[in-house]
Amino acid sequence: MNPNQQGYPPAPGVPYPPSPYPPTGAPYPPSGAPYPPTGAPYPPTGAPYPPTGAPYPPSGAPYPPSGAPYPPTGAPYPPAGNPYPTSGVPYPTAGAPAQVPGGSPYPPAGSYPPASQYPPGGAPDPAASQYPPTGQPYPPPGAQAGGQYPPPGGSPYPAPPGGAAYPPSSGSPYPPPSSSYPPPPQPGGPVGNTSIYSTSSSAPRANMAAALVPYTQIPTIKSLGSFDASTDASSLRKAMKGFGTDEKAIIHILANRTNIQRQQILLKYQQSYGRDLVHDLKSELGGKLETVVLALMTPLYQYLAQEIHHAIDVIGTKERALVEILCTADNATIHHIKNEYFKLYNKKIEDDIRGDTSGDFQRLLISMIAGAREEHNCDPSLAPSLAQQLYEAGEGKKLGTDESEFNRIMANYSYPLLRLVFEEYEKIKGKPFSDAIKSELSGDLEKGMLAIYRCIQNRAAFFAVEIHDAMSGAGTNDRALIRLIVTRSEIDMGNIKEEYVKIYEKPLEKDIKDDTSGDYKKILLDLIED
Repeated sequence: MNPNQQGYPPAPGVPYPPSPYPPTGAPYPPSGAPYPPTGAPYPPTGAPYPPTGAPYPPSGAPYPPSGAPYPPTGAPYPPAGNPYPTSGVPYPTAGAPAQVPGGSPYPPAGSYPPASQYPPGGAPDPAASQYPPTGQPYPPPGAQAGGQYPPPGGSPYPAPPGGAAYPPSSGSPYPPPSSSYPPPPQPGGPVGNTSIYSTSSSAPRANMAAALVPYTQIPTIKSLGSFDASTDASSLRKAMKGFGTDEKAIIHILANRTNIQRQQILLKYQQSYGRDLVHDLKSELGGKLETVVLALMTPLYQYLAQEIHHAIDVIGTKERALVEILCTADNATIHHIKNEYFKLYNKKIEDDIRGDTSGDFQRLLISMIAGAREEHNCDPSLAPSLAQQLYEAGEGKKLGTDESEFNRIMANYSYPLLRLVFEEYEKIKGKPFSDAIKSELSGDLEKGMLAIYRCIQNRAAFFAVEIHDAMSGAGTNDRALIRLIVTRSEIDMGNIKEEYVKIYEKPLEKDIKDDTSGDYKKILLDLIED
C-alpha cells in the first residue's frame, strides 16, 4: 500500500506525509483576501496590498500588470465604457462651434462689427469665451462663433461683395442701413460734406447734398434698458397659469421688447419652467392676437423667410409680398433670409421663385436675391450717363422696351447714385422717372420697379402706402398689416407714421383703431406707439 494512502496515524515506522500548510511562522494573507488560483505562487513576502478603501476596478476591467502601482487612495477609476460619442463620432472639443443640421449652401452673411463699434468693454475675445459678453445679444439661431453664416462645409456661392454686415450689437436683430435712404430734397437744404459717400463737382452741389443726406431711422420698439428676461418669463407664466389668460399682461411685455429680448425671454422661460413658451402662447391665445404674438416670437429673418415661402406656396403667388420684402431689402438682410429659407425648407429660394414666377418679373426677383447691390459708393459723375441709358432703353427707343437694361441699372447701383440718376432723367425728359416705369413696363415687373424707385425716393412713404393699402378696400389684409408693423417697428416705424400723416392727413393710429378691434387692435397700437 502506498504510504500516502494510509490513514492517520501511520503504521509504526512509516513517516508522516508532507504538510499542505505553510511552514511554521509563515504569514497568512489578510482576512478576506482571495486565495490565488490553484498552483499560483504566493506573492513574495512583504508585497503591498491595495490601501484600505481603494476601489476595485469595474467588472471586466483588466488588472494592472504585475508590479504596477495601485492608484492613490480615493482616486476613482474611469467609468466603465464611455457614452460619448455615439456612432463613432468624436465629441466636439470645448469651445468648438455647434453645427447646424442641414447647413446652408449660401455664403456667409458677414461678421460682427470691429471692436470700435462695440459698446464700452470692447469686442469679445473669442479665445476667452464662446459666449458674448454681458449685455451683448446672442447671434440668431444657426450663427457660428464670430457671427458667421453658414456652418463650415463650403458653398456654391461667392461671398457677397464687401461682405454683408451682421446685425449690430445694440440689441436689435435688424441690420443697420447699408446705404443712404434720403428724404425728399428740401429747398435751401444743407450744402456741403453731409454724407459718407464720395462726391464730385460734376453734379450740382444743392441736388447732390439733398440726395446724400442720410436717412435717420426712428423705431417705435427700442431695447429696454432695465431688461430682466427671467422676471418677464415669470410674468408671462403667471398670465397663462390657472383659470383664464391675462392677455393684457402678455401684450404689455411682448409688444414692448425687441426681437432679441423676446428670444432671451423664451430661453429663460424654458430654463425656469421646463416648458416651451411658444407652445404655451399658442394654447392660450387665438385669432389675430395669436398671429401677431407668434410673429413677434419668431426671429426676424426666419419670419421673413416664412412669409416668402407662404407667398410662393399659396394658390396664386402673392407677388406684392415678394416685392415688399425682396425689392426693399439690403444685401445683409437678403443673405440672412436666404440662409434661413434653406434651413427651414431645405431648398434654395431661387429655385422656388423660378418655379413660381416667370419672365422679366422672375429675372428682377432673382437679381434682388443675389444680394450684390453696390451699397457704399456713389460717384455722381455716372448719373447723367446712366440716366441717358435708361431713356434709350425705354421712352427713347423707337420700338419696344429693353427691360433687361432697366433691370441691370435698377438692381446694381447704390440707392444714393440711383437717386441722382432719377434727377438727371427728369432733366432729359421733363417728367419723373416713375412715369417712364408706368408707361414702358407693365404687370408685376412694373410693381417691382416702382417699389425700388419709391424706396429710393422716400422709403418711409413707401411703407406708409403699403400699410394704408393693407387696410383699405373691402376687408383688411391682416397678414400684410401684421408683417409690415411687426418688421418695421424696430426699424423706422416712427418715420412711417410721419409720412402717413403727410400723405393721408390723419394719424396711422386712427386708421388702425377704425379697422381693427379687441386685443388685436391693442397689440398693433402698442407696437406703433413711441
